[in-house]
Formats: sequence, C-alpha cells, structure tokens
Amino acid sequence: MFYELHTRSAFSFLSSGSQPQRLAVRAAELGLGGAALIDRDTVAGAVRFHFEAKACGIKPIIGSEITMDDGNLLPLIPMNLQGYQNLSRLITTVKLRHKKGEHFSTREDIEKYSSGLLCFTGGSDGFVHNSIKNSKGQEAIAWLKYVFEDRLYIELQRHHLRNEEAINQSLLGLSHKLRIPYFASNGAYYADHHDRELFDVFTCIKNHCTIYEAGKLLSENSERYLKSKKQMLKLFEDYPEAVEITREIASQINFSMDELSYNFPDYNVPPGETMHSYLRAKAEKGAIKRYRKSRKNIRFSIQNRLDKELAVIEKKRLAGYFLMVSDISDYCESKQILSQGRGSAANSVVCYSLGITAVEPIGNKLLFERFLSEEYEQYPDIDIDLPSGEDREQVIQHVYKKYGERGAGMTANVISYRGKSAVREVGKTFGFGRDVLDRISRLNSHYETFKGEELDRRLKEEGFDPTENIRFQHFTKLYNAILDFPRHLGQHSGGMVVSLNRLDGIVPLEPASMKNRTIIQWDKDDCEALKIVKVDLLGLGMMAVLRDSITLISQHYGEDLNLYKIPTDDEKVFETLQKADTVGMFQVESRAQIAFLPKSKPQCFYDIVVQVAIIRPGPIVGKMLKLYLRRRQHPEEIDYIDERLRPTLERTLGVPLFQEQLLKIAMDIAGFTGMETEELRRAMGFKRPGKKLEKISQNLREGMEKKGVPRAVQENIVNCVVAFSNYGFPESHAFSFALLAYASAYFMVHYRAAFMTAMFNNYPLGFYSAATLVKDAQRHGLHFIALDINKSQYLFTIEEVNGKKQVRVGLKYVRGLRKEIGEMIVAERDRVSTGSDNDWVLYTSVEDLVRRVPEINKREIRALSLAGALNFDNTVHRREALWQSELAIQPAGGLFRETSKETADTTFLKRMEGLQLVETDLRKTGISIGGHPMSFLREKLNEKGILSAQQTLKLKKGQVVSVAGAVIIRQRPMTAKKVVFITLEDETGHSNFVVMPDTFEKFRAVINQNDYLVIKGIFEERGMIKALYFEPIHSFTADVVSHNFR
Repeated sequence: MFYELHTRSAFSFLSSGSQPQRLAVRAAELGLGGAALIDRDTVAGAVRFHFEAKACGIKPIIGSEITMDDGNLLPLIPMNLQGYQNLSRLITTVKLRHKKGEHFSTREDIEKYSSGLLCFTGGSDGFVHNSIKNSKGQEAIAWLKYVFEDRLYIELQRHHLRNEEAINQSLLGLSHKLRIPYFASNGAYYADHHDRELFDVFTCIKNHCTIYEAGKLLSENSERYLKSKKQMLKLFEDYPEAVEITREIASQINFSMDELSYNFPDYNVPPGETMHSYLRAKAEKGAIKRYRKSRKNIRFSIQNRLDKELAVIEKKRLAGYFLMVSDISDYCESKQILSQGRGSAANSVVCYSLGITAVEPIGNKLLFERFLSEEYEQYPDIDIDLPSGEDREQVIQHVYKKYGERGAGMTANVISYRGKSAVREVGKTFGFGRDVLDRISRLNSHYETFKGEELDRRLKEEGFDPTENIRFQHFTKLYNAILDFPRHLGQHSGGMVVSLNRLDGIVPLEPASMKNRTIIQWDKDDCEALKIVKVDLLGLGMMAVLRDSITLISQHYGEDLNLYKIPTDDEKVFETLQKADTVGMFQVESRAQIAFLPKSKPQCFYDIVVQVAIIRPGPIVGKMLKLYLRRRQHPEEIDYIDERLRPTLERTLGVPLFQEQLLKIAMDIAGFTGMETEELRRAMGFKRPGKKLEKISQNLREGMEKKGVPRAVQENIVNCVVAFSNYGFPESHAFSFALLAYASAYFMVHYRAAFMTAMFNNYPLGFYSAATLVKDAQRHGLHFIALDINKSQYLFTIEEVNGKKQVRVGLKYVRGLRKEIGEMIVAERDRVSTGSDNDWVLYTSVEDLVRRVPEINKREIRALSLAGALNFDNTVHRREALWQSELAIQPAGGLFRETSKETADTTFLKRMEGLQLVETDLRKTGISIGGHPMSFLREKLNEKGILSAQQTLKLKKGQVVSVAGAVIIRQRPMTAKKVVFITLEDETGHSNFVVMPDTFEKFRAVINQNDYLVIKGIFEERGMIKALYFEPIHSFTADVVSHNFR
C-alpha cells in the first residue's frame, strides 16, 4: 500500500491546480492507502479533505508547509493531538506577528513548537534542497535532526528535471551519513496531469504575466500529479524501499481531525452556583420581567417550558454557551446598544427570558425542538443582530477582550472565483485586452454565472466564437475549470468562535484585514462539520435606525419603547401594509413586496412572518408564491396533499414555505430519523451541498416510496428541498425579521419624523435613494427644513415648528464636506461665548466661517454655498454665497486689495429658482426638499397625454398608456427568467413596469443610460404595466440614484 505524503491543494493559493476534495477522490481511485494534504502555512482546506477522504475510504493526513525566514518551505505533519496543537499554534504565532500577507517562521519558532510533529525535507522549494544548492545541506539536515530526532524523514522526488537527480543523490548521501530514513513522494500539486493547465494559469496570475510571457516560470512538464503505487515503483525502481516505507510512516501518524475537542468557555458564576444553576436563576428572573404583562394562558405555560428547555440544555452541557451569549446581550444593554437574537434561538423561552431574543415564542407557537432537541445531536446557532458600524465593532471587541486574542476569532469566508473574476483573471492570462475583458465579463451578472454550452453561445453572440479561435477554446476550458476555486480567505460577516482553552489549539488564527480582529482558517461549514459552535454578531442597518428611532421617540414624544414592548396588533400598521405604502420599511419595501402586499392583505403578525419569507428565491423557484396567494384568496382550495401533513402545513395553507416545515415533512412522510433530518438541515443550509443533497434527495424518495407516497407527491417534495437549498428561509429567522419589519412600520406610521430622521442619519441602507425617501415622506405630510450652517447639526434633527415635528437637514449630506470639518463647524458654532446666556455663536458671513474654522478648504466652502447652507438667515442666496466664498478664499493683500470693494457687489446675480434649484440640491446633497423634478414638466406632459403615477392607479386592464418619471429601480431578479422590472417616480408617487427580454434587448441603451424616461405600455394589473416602448427625457441634468441591476 502506497501513501502519498506530500500534496498541495488550491488552499495553497495560486500554488496548486486541484481542490482538496478532488485530491482525496483521485487518491482513492488510484488505490492509495491515504494522502497527506500539506498546504502552505494553512489548514484551511483540511476539513474538506478530511471528510472527503473518509467518505472515500482512505486515510486523511493533515499537515502544513511552513515558510521559513529564507523563503523556503518546511513540511510538518502532526503525529498526534499535541503535534496538531503545536502546528496550529506555530502558524498562529507567525501569522499574528506579521502584517497580513507577510509572514515567516524562524528556527526558534520551529524548535519551540516541534513536539509531536514529523518533519520532511520537502521538494525543490524546500528548506533542505536550497541549503544543498548553497553547499549548506549538511548543516541544515543536522539542525533538523537535532530538533526532530527520529521524526525527521528525507523526501525524494523525481519529475524528470535537470539537476533533480543530483539533489537526490546528495539527499541519499546525507541519509546514509546521518542515518535518516528516506521515502518517495511525487510532491503533487494537482490530482491529474490534465490539471497542469489550470496550475499554469494560477502561476501566471501569481506572477502578473500572460501565458506567453511566463517562460521558465511555468512547470517544465506535467509530472506533479497523484500517481499509483505501480507508477511510483516504476519511477523509483532503484529504490523500491522508498515507496514501501510510506506505509510505515503513515502508521506513525495517529492524529485525526475527529479528535479535535471543542469546549465552550467556562462562565464565571457567583460562589455556590454552578453554571446551570446560575443560568436557571437568571432565566427565571428574566421571565418575570419579560412576561409581566402577558396573557394568563401564556404565563401559566412559562415555568413548564423553562423547565423543559433547561433540562435539555443541562443534558447537552450547554449552560456555558447560553451564559456567554447572554453576557453579550447584557453588555449591549449596559452600553445602550440595541440587539436582537434571531435564527432558531427565537424558538426558545430561555433565550427570550435572558433578553437574547425579542420574539415571544409561546404565543407565536414556536417549538423549542426546532432549536435544540434531545432526539439528535444538534448544537445551537444564535445570531445576534446589532446596529451596523461602531456599535457592532464595540461588541466584537468586547468578546476579544473577554476571551483573549487567542481565545476568540471570526470565522473565515472563502472567497471563490465567480463569473466576473474568473473571466478577468483567466482572460488576462491569455492576453485579452481590457475592452475584450469588459465585453466578456458583462455576459455574467453578480448573481448569475454562465458556463459550458451557455457560455459558448453567449460568446458567439458577442462575436467571440470559440469554435473558430483556439485561444478562446483554451480560455473557455480554463474559465470553466477555475470557477468555485478558492481565491483568498475573507472574513465572515459576523461569525465568532470562542473556546474554553486557547482557540489556536484547534485552528490557526491570522490577522483580519480590519484592525484588532483575527480570523480562524475555517469557514462556517467547516466549523459545523467539526461541531464547533459559533455566535454570529451581524451588523444590520435597520437595527441602527430602530436604535436611533427609540432614542428620538423618547426625546421628542416622551414615550419609552423597545422591540418587545411594541404592540403587534396595531390596525393602522396593517392598513398601511395592505396598501403597500411601505417605502423605507424593513423587508417589505421592495418592488416584489409592494406588488404582493395588496393581494395577500396581511391582517396579523404571522402574516408578516409569511410575507418576509415568501418573497425569496426558495418559494419562488418552488412555485409556492402563486399557490399560497390563491389559497389565501380562496380558502376552499386548501389542499394538504396528504393528511399527515396537515399539522405541519396548516398555518401556511398547505404550502411549504419554511425550512422547518420541510424537515418535519421528511420525518412524517419519509420516516427520516432525527440524525437524517439533521443531515437534511445541514445540506439545505450548506454552502457546498453538491453530492450530499443528491444523496439525501434519494433517501427521501426511498423513504416516501416505502410509505406509499405517490410519485407526483414525491417529486413535489424533493423539488421543494432542492429549491430551498441555500435559499430556504427558516421560520425562526422570518419571525425575527418580521418583528423588525413590523417595528419599522409601527415607527413609520406613528412617529414618522423620528423614524425618517433615523433613516437619513444611517443612510445608505434599504432599497431606495435618499431623494426618493424624502419625496415619499413629503407625500405623507412630513415637512423638511433646509440646510443652514447656523441651525443644522451634522446629522438630521427634529425641530418643533408651530406644534408640529419637522426634520432639519444635516450637514452630513453636503457632498464633498469632510465629516471632521462638518462636526468642527457645529462644535465651533455651539460653543458658549463668555458672558452670554447659552447662546450659540452664530456665523455671520463666509469670512467669519473661514476665520473660525481655518481647516476648511475652498472646495468645501463652495459645496456649502451651492447646497444652500450659507444663506445666513435668508440674507444671502446661493449665487451670492458662492460669490462671497470665492472672495473669502482669495489671497489677502497685493493685487486683490484694490478690487475687493468692486467685487463685493452682488446685486447683478439672480437667485436660483425652480428646476435649477432642485437640480443643484440633487447634485450637491443627493436630496431635494423642494419640488420633484417631474413637477416642472407636468404641464407639457399633460398636453401630450402622458400620465402621472397617481393616474395609473385608475387604469383598466388592456389600456395603452404613456408614463414619465425618474428611474429609481432597474431590477433583474435571477428568478424572473431575464425579465427586467423598472420603477419610475414623479411628484405623485411610483409606477411599475415589467420589461420582457426582447423589449429590453431592443431598448437596452436607452434604459441603462437615461435617468428620466417616458415609457409606453399596456396596463396588465394593479401596480404593473407591460412596457412596449422607451423614450429618454433630456430636460434634466440632475443624477438619479437608482437601485440598479448593473
């Protein structure tokens, strides 16, 4: 039996041509006993390789090639758990000591962490090889022998290269002289010799050259692939013992990744308490607070539910984990940081009582078993939504501080080659120019990647026929090959892992691109595979809006609100939702939601839960959207397919919308065990479902067949599972998002000034531009007050005017004004002058501003002038302010002394008015509190019979009409089969258009290149017009910021 003890995967970024899984599969196909994955300074591919090798029936061996301070590599393989921990800590030490991307180990590092590790001399880029070339081979080997003793092996490789045999003879001489055993390896950089081409592409990417310029940088041949024992014996026919000894070496390697024992951190509890007793006391105390005003039937159920949940938590020894997450929530509360747990944690009364979640689970009929169950091995997954920005970073740093630099880390995100990046990198390798790369790259979108025959067809349409050009044939082949290969390790959006002991004993840590953060070398799927539990600290812009709204409501309305204090049965909220009057509201403001809301007519909180979940690719691809709507409108048509599914599907009218429903169906109708159901859940949420999902789908069919389920029903259920893979929305997530959606609607309806102020202060977020948000708010009666350097704060603020709350525009929106200068302007103005009665020291002129804030530059003064901020109590209009600003920034004295009086006269300057004023606002601030641009054309549009958005509400099906407006949405969802959706805005509201693929291709340039359009179309249904013809409006110069698919 031969063991290949030196392979390298794509996680040695740009230094291998094969994925780790492919190496494992190929090793098994060749009949190898096992293979060692030794990537450069990382174990990032180890989990994937480990599980694939086990599935293939071969022994997975994990190691790493360590970069030394001379740039050469030293292969190390752990023999046991201690060796793995030392390898992990060695990589961590080296990575954290240097800047990201710059790292090397010293001899002292190797000596410190050598225990439990095997050491090989490596190949041509190895530490010993290059020492031999420099006539220092014996010295290098002697040092390694001193450090590793009998755990050192000399590695022989043969790739038919010049001088290779001379090095081998030197190695054999040192082996005999120092009595060091030797073995044979092929130093495989790819699984099969055909993969050499992709390896060459990576070499070119790494060296920033084309395949035609690479020359000697490329491999001399294709010999670095996995070989069978027979091939290796032929290659080393003069040293067959070098091949045979690999089995003996592999037998010394007893470490398996299954040994990695992840433990939750111990939580410091008061004397006399255990973690579990303390968790119980804390949960019961929190329940009293949370359920104080609940209905009697809910209060009666609380203690029983708490006892049940706590018993499961104790049995699974998870008290430390819950206390850790509770500590994060407590920290947020102490720092007045709004937080909400979501995910399956919303099903737990313990989480609700601890203040982790805001959704009440008993009244909402959420089952704890979907979060944590005794029936099968399952670990909790708690996501905590936090306000984006400084608040979230503060919480992350609290975790690092509490558990130490090496006790906590963010999970990695494996950034892979996708359509556009693959086109550009492979295309540059083949010497394609920028114009060609741009044209080919545009064939792929951000959400859709073409490959195979579809790519060839599109290339041909674009004028690049692969069948007629050998270079394009090679390009398409390697483009298809590189897709989904890892490009580099990024940072997960918020997943954090903490450990009882040092985390670097489980997985190496390395610096993140962000300051004061570290990441582990595994992604979320790797962590789940190894049962490493994480907590996700996720930044959500709407959380920041709700946080600021709560503060502003307290300040200006005198009401104390929180997420769990908001009544969820407010009639005005549901009336607003039914009218789809939802611009600016979380999760229900998209074009698809606005089209669906008037049809679904939500009447209770659970309807919003469904609303949040149903406009997703999973239900849409699974064709559940229309079915649900039809049954909602016609309850008599509700059908459960099989009566066994009624309890599971009753709340959603017989239509499976949630991931949990599909899991329950698998148990009820296919006889899945708890373990099989857990495998299905993992596969549905797995980033790389692949064969795993195929196998489970087959198990589903077999289970349903045994239970006599008709074939048509089987296919329906399997199709749902496939559609929900990656896109399925768990019910618990939907509840948490629905609460935020409802809260945003509640604040919008009852406290619009506070909510919109918070929205603008946390912009950008959501679906619409700030200009669109302003116009929508104005249509609802909210008044905005203009920018004023003497009255505006840096952020938007609320002012009381004649008993009404109005919103003052903040300096933040002046484009080109640095934040520090804006805050300096406010601080200087607001300082209290000596002897005054707390009066602001107002600015009296542009000269006064320049004198008091000398750091301001001329471009910022001009920006403030054109934005209307320098009107000084309406004594100066914009053109005068701009004129004065130019005078204020002229050099003093000299030639300008005599002309200053002459140029001070501004009476000849005309005020900006009407459309020009609106256009200037839009250019300089991105918003306008004046009229809508379309209002200035309304008279002419009326003469031509062109309708306003409001007039389209009264149309009848089949009417042919023309509508004009500013383009605020261009959208091409991946589920829409190339159909494009466009939304126009005017002074009366929004009008929606559906553009069929042939029409879009005909008018592509007009649609993409113009911000204002006249669209002619046929009215089809409420809120939707089928577009037929497009014509640009050239009357405007102001840019429109649209939610754009480009």
